This record gives sequence, C-alpha cells and structure tokens, in this order.
Amino acid sequence: MTSPIRRVLVLGGYGAFGGRLVELLSADAELEVFAAGRSYDKAKQFCDSLDAQALLGPVVVDREGDIGAVLDRLMPDLVVDASGPFQAYGNEPYRVVVAAITRGIHYADLADSADFVRGVAQFNAAALEAGVFALSGLSTCPALTAAAVRHLSRDLSRVDAIAAGIAPSPAADVGESVVRGVAAYAG
Repeated sequence: MTSPIRRVLVLGGYGAFGGRLVELLSADAELEVFAAGRSYDKAKQFCDSLDAQALLGPVVVDREGDIGAVLDRLMPDLVVDASGPFQAYGNEPYRVVVAAITRGIHYADLADSADFVRGVAQFNAAALEAGVFALSGLSTCPALTAAAVRHLSRDLSRVDAIAAGIAPSPAADVGESVVRGVAAYAG
C-alpha cells in the first residue's frame, strides 16, 4: 500500500488551470502544495493571494530545465503538469513523466493533446513497477468527453467515431499556454 499524498508540485501552478488546482488544494490543511512556474515573483504573488489552509510554496521550475533536480529537492508525492501546451513540448515531451516515475513520484497532467495523452501509456509498466500512477488527459475536454461518451453509449454495442469540442466561458481566465494550445489546433 502506498502512503497518502501530502506534497503536491503543480507545474504551471499560477496559470489559468494550474492556479485553480492550487487554489482548490490549498483548502486542505494536510497538504503542502508547491505552485511552480518560471517566475518566482508570480508564483509568490499567487501564493500570497490565497487564504490557504495548506502550506503553500512558490517554486521556480522550467519543465525544459533540470526537472529531476527539482523533484529531488522538493520530494513531492505527486507532480501535476498543468503547464502546457502539451502539443508543443518539443523533443522530450515526456521528460516530466519519466523524471517522476523514476523517482517513485505519482504523475498526472491536464493534457488535452490526444497524441500526448496516448503516448503516456508507454510508461504504464514502469509506473506500476515503481508503485505509482501516471495519469494523462485529465483536462476538461478529455475528461468531460469520456464521461459523456460513457454515459451516452452505455446501451450501444459499438461506437465508431467521436468528435467533441469545448469552449471556455467568456469570463474564463485564459493564459498564454491556453492560447498557444488553441492556436496549435487551429493550424
């Protein structure tokens, strides 16, 4: 049996989606949550703005840098990648997944890039061997789409194709990564 998750590192932890996750996690006094991004000042300002029960910590992390050293220093139980856009991760798109699994750290991401999400499956055996999970595609569109399809297809014998989309509220806080992700889909 694995120990409970107490220390959570959120990459993109002060962005539109990661920031919301940090905000929600900050209500749990049993957690230590690290809001991570490339700017210490932005991370600190964000952490200071929350009325947190959890212990919050701003952290400078560039997912393209030495993510392993950051994980070794912080020793989180879970790393959540909310930095995106996942379809623009370059030559080593799974470097955070690998770094987490090899250190026995649970991994989850908010990816909505179908190719990226499918690719995380290649690490399932390594995650199981390390006694951790590696979950991908926890973003709104994949998660809601999967739930809707599961519900709507429960009496069907077969589903051949699914097309889905989602649009944020005009009041939603849309950051640069979200805009870059949408632009990548648009071509």
